[in-house]
Amino acid sequence: MITPRKGDIVSIPLNLQGQQTGEAWDPARDEAAGEQCKAYGAPGLMRGPIRMRISWQDDNTVKLETDYGPQARLLRFRAGPAAGPRSLQGITSAEWIVRGGGGRGAPRFGSLKTITNNLRPGYLRKNGVPYSERTRFTEHWDVHSLPNGDKYLVNTNVVEDPVYLQAPFQTAIHYKLERDTSKWDATPCDARF
Repeated sequence: MITPRKGDIVSIPLNLQGQQTGEAWDPARDEAAGEQCKAYGAPGLMRGPIRMRISWQDDNTVKLETDYGPQARLLRFRAGPAAGPRSLQGITSAEWIVRGGGGRGAPRFGSLKTITNNLRPGYLRKNGVPYSERTRFTEHWDVHSLPNGDKYLVNTNVVEDPVYLQAPFQTAIHYKLERDTSKWDATPCDARF
């Protein structure tokens, strides 16, 4: 995966303020401010070249660790209002969305829906494309199994930001299940390409 060059905003519905903010991006300024992880907040992180470890932290919390950053997100079932200090990973509430099961014995399926608020400002891309602290990040997580046994996790997500976006920004990212952890390679945050 190659990081787009500064100013490359193709497919992102930035408004004029978002475009100007992206054009003013300076990685040296982020480094000097200790903000080299701004591209690793939840809305940007999920678009990066990541590997994930997903586990249950407790009965009501899924822990999602990534080797890109490295970062950890907590997906909370029974989360209350988004309170507390803002962070790059924000506060994420989770719920199971179950479909099917129309009759006795009918198959049931579904997905995990998460909503993240309480974010610190960050970048949608590592090239300075901004999102604000008013961002709402909604995700649907679906598992797909192929006939050959391969499994994919599809993360369909929507970024809504009234400050920098003129419309919601939606993408679908596909992750393939790896059978071992030999490729896990935690790399530190980096403000540069």
